Amino acid sequence: MGSLFFVQYLNPILCGRAVMPQYRERTYRKRVSSKDLTCFSVAVKETDLWLCADKNLEKETRDLIFDCRHQLESYIRSHPEFPHSLVPLEGDPYAPPIVKEMIRATGKIDVGPMASVAGAIAQYVATGLLNLTDQVIVENGGDIFLKADRPLTVSVFAGASPLSGRFGLLIPVSQMPLGVCSSSATVGHSLSRGIADVVCTLSSSGAMADGAATALGNRVKKKRDLEEVARWANQIEGVLGGMVIVGDTMATWGDIELVEV
Repeated sequence: MGSLFFVQYLNPILCGRAVMPQYRERTYRKRVSSKDLTCFSVAVKETDLWLCADKNLEKETRDLIFDCRHQLESYIRSHPEFPHSLVPLEGDPYAPPIVKEMIRATGKIDVGPMASVAGAIAQYVATGLLNLTDQVIVENGGDIFLKADRPLTVSVFAGASPLSGRFGLLIPVSQMPLGVCSSSATVGHSLSRGIADVVCTLSSSGAMADGAATALGNRVKKKRDLEEVARWANQIEGVLGGMVIVGDTMATWGDIELVEV
């Protein structure tokens, strides 16, 4: 949960999170410009989204946020263990849709369902808006779910690493809609048990991308773990590919195209 990206879209669109963990103002949003899409922000309680779409959909976005928050908050009231578990939970056939997806996505990757919450919310809102717009980018604290009519380049921020911001992931139209999420032990407020400056994962499921980034980050205890973590990541069903950076070392895996930015 929580990620650190810049998304280049046309001229370009940028999204990410502040560099210092204690700094929460999302100043990167002030640098966004796009002649082709309308960009706006919507916040409901702790959920603070930045979006781009073919038109302004603030009201519709707010309604979707209220809907998914209602699902989560109602479930948590009757299942108080849900937000605190750091291990996978058993599936619940009576859970609301977003909770089912979070439990499903994290069921085999050794993290609790809340590790996927930001990506799950981003996808829930994006999917709802795609009934009203052909293109959408939803950023939730840096975790992104997107669909566009042309390729996007996602440039990954990795804190103090000398590789930070130097490389990006080229996202072809054929892979969209797509979740692009990450976890970091050195930047932001994500809970990580490892040392990675950033782990970035791609999946058609926003919840899976988010949860897998956390699970992979937890496994990076030292630089020499990168190759083993990349091999394990390549076996996770539903993860298309990704990258991990520790200091001046990077590993990649899966169906990705790495580009200089």
